Amino acid sequence: MSMLDKLKGLLKGHEDVARQGVEKGGDAFDARTGNKYQSQVDTAQQKINEQLGTQERRPDDQQ
Repeated sequence: MSMLDKLKGLLKGHEDVARQGVEKGGDAFDARTGNKYQSQVDTAQQKINEQLGTQERRPDDQQ
């Protein structure tokens, strides 16, 4: 069992909390770096949410 599978199992039923944690962590990183890596952080947040199955569609998403 891979680490990602273990994380998915732990997060099952708590997708909203996981999504909030990913967003909060990314926002904190942006604040510490002065938004220097904002596009990379946003991409990482999106990829993490996709992998965890917690991708929430927002009106500002372009896909």
